[in-house]
Amino acid sequence: MGKVNLDHFKELLLEKRQQILNGGLLNSTEDLHISTDDLADEADLAQSVINQQVTFNMRNRERAKLRQIEAALERIEDKTYGLCEDCDDPIGQKRLTNQPWTTLCITHAEERERELGHFHSVG
Repeated sequence: MGKVNLDHFKELLLEKRQQILNGGLLNSTEDLHISTDDLADEADLAQSVINQQVTFNMRNRERAKLRQIEAALERIEDKTYGLCEDCDDPIGQKRLTNQPWTTLCITHAEERERELGHFHSVG
């Protein structure tokens, strides 16, 4: 991949990282506390627990994406960015534009999805 493309994707990754860090989701703790008013009503308590679970899931996804972005930035530095980790073929520009942290070409990404789908449907 040429230097111009690498610079473009590096900027894109840095922008995505900044969006996550500035989004406040990783730092907010407001919805993680259960109000003593909610303890008296089971429905309110249940809703608070559901809200907490949703927030935990969103935070986990954002943290995972942040780790993927950091790993992609490291691949840019070590000159392996844009290569599929399974076959070492270049990952398509459109795929990298849509998901700049990806490590798989579309063929291998679809293969993994099928494997995971099969695994989940069996279990």
